[in-house]
Amino acid sequence: MLQRRCFCVEVITFADFFHIGAAKIDKKRPYNIMAKNTADSIIIRGAKVNNLKNVSIDLPRNKMIVITGLSGSGKSSFAFDTLYAEGQRRYVESLSSYARQFMGKMTKPAVDLIKGIPPAIAIEQRVISRNARSTVGTATEIYEYLKLLFARVGHTYSPISGEEVTCSFVSDVVDAVKKLNEATRIMICFPLVLRHERNTAEELDVLTKQGFTRLWINNELHRIDEPKIDKQKNIAVLVDRLRVASGEDFQNRLTDSVQTAFSEGEGKCLLLVNTAEDTWEVLPFSNRFEKDGIVFEDPTPNIFSFNSPIGACPECEGYGSVIGIDPDLVIPDKRLSVYEGAVVCWHGDKMSKWKDHVVMGASKCDFPIHKPIEDLNKEQYNMLWKGTPYFHGINDFFEWVETQQYKVQYRVMLSRYRGKTVCPTCEGSRLRKEALYVKVGGKNIAELCEMPVSDLKVFFENLQFQSAAETTIAKTLLTEVRNRLQFLEDVGLGYLTLNRPANTLSGGESQRINLSNALGSSLVGSIYILDEPSIGLHPRDTARLVQVLKHLRDIGNTVAVVEHEEAVIRSADYLVDFGPEAGSEGGQIVFAGTFDELISKGKGLTAQYFRKELSIPVPTQRRKWNDYIKLSNARAFNLKGFDVKIPLHVFIAVSGVSGSGKTTLVRQILVPNLQRAIEMKDAPTKGIQKISGDVHLLENVVFVDQNPIGRSSRSNPVTYVKAFDEIRQLYAEHPLSKARGYRAGTFSFNSAGGRCEACEGEGVIHIEMQFMADVDLLCDECHGQRFKEEVLEVRFEGKNIFEILDMTIDEAITFFQSVQQSKYTANILDKLLPLQAVGLGYLKMGQSSDTLSGGEAQRIKLASYLSKGNSNKPTLFIFDEPTTGLHFHDIHKLLRAFDLLLEKGHSVLVIEHNPDVLKCADWIIDLGPEGGELGGNIVCEGTPETIAECTASYTGQVLKDFLH
Repeated sequence: MLQRRCFCVEVITFADFFHIGAAKIDKKRPYNIMAKNTADSIIIRGAKVNNLKNVSIDLPRNKMIVITGLSGSGKSSFAFDTLYAEGQRRYVESLSSYARQFMGKMTKPAVDLIKGIPPAIAIEQRVISRNARSTVGTATEIYEYLKLLFARVGHTYSPISGEEVTCSFVSDVVDAVKKLNEATRIMICFPLVLRHERNTAEELDVLTKQGFTRLWINNELHRIDEPKIDKQKNIAVLVDRLRVASGEDFQNRLTDSVQTAFSEGEGKCLLLVNTAEDTWEVLPFSNRFEKDGIVFEDPTPNIFSFNSPIGACPECEGYGSVIGIDPDLVIPDKRLSVYEGAVVCWHGDKMSKWKDHVVMGASKCDFPIHKPIEDLNKEQYNMLWKGTPYFHGINDFFEWVETQQYKVQYRVMLSRYRGKTVCPTCEGSRLRKEALYVKVGGKNIAELCEMPVSDLKVFFENLQFQSAAETTIAKTLLTEVRNRLQFLEDVGLGYLTLNRPANTLSGGESQRINLSNALGSSLVGSIYILDEPSIGLHPRDTARLVQVLKHLRDIGNTVAVVEHEEAVIRSADYLVDFGPEAGSEGGQIVFAGTFDELISKGKGLTAQYFRKELSIPVPTQRRKWNDYIKLSNARAFNLKGFDVKIPLHVFIAVSGVSGSGKTTLVRQILVPNLQRAIEMKDAPTKGIQKISGDVHLLENVVFVDQNPIGRSSRSNPVTYVKAFDEIRQLYAEHPLSKARGYRAGTFSFNSAGGRCEACEGEGVIHIEMQFMADVDLLCDECHGQRFKEEVLEVRFEGKNIFEILDMTIDEAITFFQSVQQSKYTANILDKLLPLQAVGLGYLKMGQSSDTLSGGEAQRIKLASYLSKGNSNKPTLFIFDEPTTGLHFHDIHKLLRAFDLLLEKGHSVLVIEHNPDVLKCADWIIDLGPEGGELGGNIVCEGTPETIAECTASYTGQVLKDFLH
């Protein structure tokens, strides 16, 4: 019977069977592979990665497939750990053994069979780079094309005269001669150059020996041996005298003479032309790249690279910033003038003399002391900082303060105003000044990188070159630049600039940059697997994202998207819903088909939410507030200098389209300024004039960002929330532990003593294979239990340490609630209950962090902060898009967790786009109206009902449909 089933599969060779691996054939479910054409489908049988329960499905190729379901239901295990892992592994194995030795070994996923899978490309939801040198331009490779463009067709301009710097070649002199009338008399000369520390007489003697006989001095020819000729100035040496002709002999003689002049004149050649008035016109040529006494470098790509020592600014080494005096701390309120006290370090009786000095000397250099700082032009702003002959500037003040550092008050003053500031040498461009002399279309490369992508796209669409040759050279480069800029705008990132550091991007922005790179590659016949590309994207822009995904599909790719966004799910060609629950209760496909079929016959939680059988209710009443934190004149990046109140003891949401200034307001301004205000009264502010209101009502600020928790196999949920510390201490207090001298460290699998030394506490032995994927084998010593046998003999209420780690969080909570209470069990419950509150009760206590989905990892981090909420210290909890990776059902649980924090007297603020969260907020601050320079204003603020009535708010337009 077994042989018959193998025959039904197909004619299997030994190599085919070896490729399938040691998978066991399920006798209850024959693999009728021939039922589907692999050109039309990706056939998956028996996927068992992580919590997947023998999943089998046929996915259509060249379609947009959306994979959805609860967080932890198996979506990422299916999409990334199965589909992507196998697609990548097969591609790598198709390479030669020589090529494979330079690549990481690919482990075969736990799946019986996958047929018809194309090469896989994964675009995950993570920040592109933590490297401070990485920018949007380098991440998208647009900057690489710009470097080539400037090196090939850039024009260098002198910083002194502003005129273009050019160099001449032999052909340029020959071309100039060709334009003259025949029989015109010409002379080829070169300026006298003194070499090897010779004087004029010695140099002329050398020239005489080389065969030169005449000199051009004061518009006349002289013999080189005339007396006192060495006393003359501006001497030129004659190389040849000719009459313009058209023959080849003339051409060769002219070329040789010009080459000689360039060589002997160290790059300079003089062409003397006899005019109709029988005078001589001197035409200078130089093959040296110089002008106005400056020798310029010939542009090369490395000159424009801030990651190369050739192009990087020598002071900041290509970072664009240095540690110095922070202008935002020195002048926090730029609406004030110098006379009104804008420079805060000049306040007080002793320091005010510096302001008085500026006021007294301002009239002598037309410096406007009554003009607000924000209205000063660049020249006036530089006068304030660098000073003038009539008054000392801010830089002079701090140089004086540094000379007084032997006094403690001046050391304190320096520390108050010191911070990361723009490099004064390159002014943030990251490049050496020589690179900025080169321009294309009238702009240098730094100016282009400071333009928003949408404006930069218009610039390159209208760019014209000076010659047909330049147009031909730049054609391919411009095509690549224009396409990549268009892709960035298509994915909703037109507000970004190319010099934006990559480590300041959100996870959603990073993923959409990777998506634009995928579009730029124009690959076909692949499967693109994306992890929630809608993260960080306002619902207004979701339609544009869907069009990008469909474009990838239409050019001949399969697009698989792990997603919870309603608009993306509705646009899918094929839906796969995992469930029915999460963790051990998930790992099954509860529905597969079209969206219409999901609505009509779907049985999972996703179908119930779309049919409105389940929903997240709108609160019946909003919490009222009286206490608040006020930020005055918020001005950083694109924020336009507004005042805003942050209510306390309520649920606040900051919303707006991508790039409107939400992260800047919360992360760059509110968090650091509020932390400083809590720690130190009258602390200097940055990005705002002042912070005021009821700061005294807060004792802490906790910011929860999107960075994932550790991916180490030794990290797990209970170690992250510090519950394992209490569990180990509980076992260390056991009488048997005391009798044997066991300490808390004995019950740790991360340190020697109690752990199994054969596997070093991993539970598996990692076997490195030379020509195959590495293998993990169950440890023969501890059989996967991670601890020594004698340590496992210590039992608490019948459970040893491994059995505790093998419980789910729900089981562990039930267990510790049922036993005799102690300080340890109470502390354990305090740390485990938040995990249950955010819907992670299905996870195993000791489950490795590297097996967690993005949503699970995010909520573990949230739970660790929720456990801190048990303290009595009034805290402002700030969450950056906490719905990342969460299903509708998970969001319901998340909102209940927020309610728990508010009930304890804390305040909760979220940066969010999700309408289900926004409709539950007590107060919304909506920024916009657009992104980038068109954003940075408060469009409206108030309750969700108030926002929904605001016609200027894109958030309000979306909320209208969710408040009924």
